[in-house]
Amino acid sequence: MKVIVLCGSMKIKDDLIKIGKELEDKGYIVLLPTECLEEKPKSIASRAHFNRIIDTQTDAILVVNNKKEDIANYIGPNTFAEIAFAYHFNKKIFLLNDLYQPYEDELIGWNAICLHQNLDKIK
Repeated sequence: MKVIVLCGSMKIKDDLIKIGKELEDKGYIVLLPTECLEEKPKSIASRAHFNRIIDTQTDAILVVNNKKEDIANYIGPNTFAEIAFAYHFNKKIFLLNDLYQPYEDELIGWNAICLHQNLDKIK
C-alpha cells in the first residue's frame, strides 16, 4: 500500500496536515483534502476529494476522526459519504481512532480498521 487519502473535518485541518507528514515520513504518498491547502467552494472541493478516493492509484483512506467538542471519534456527514465511496470502490478504510457509534454498524460491515492512534497498524 502506497497511496492514502486523508479524510476528516476541516475544523481539524492542522491535525490532517500533521498526520499527513507523519505518513509521508513512513514512505506513503498522502493526498489531503483540497481545503487543507487552499480555499475552494465546497462543491468543487468535495468532487475533487471524491475523485482522489476513487482513483485507481489510491489504496486506502485514513479518516482522522478526532474528538469534536464532546463527541468522541467524530465522523461528519461529508466524511461518512467519503467512507461510503471508499467502500464502494474497494479501498481499505482506516479510522485513526475508534468507531463512531452512530455509524458503528456500517463501519463494521464495511471492514473499517480502527488504528487507535497507531499509524504503524496501516498495512
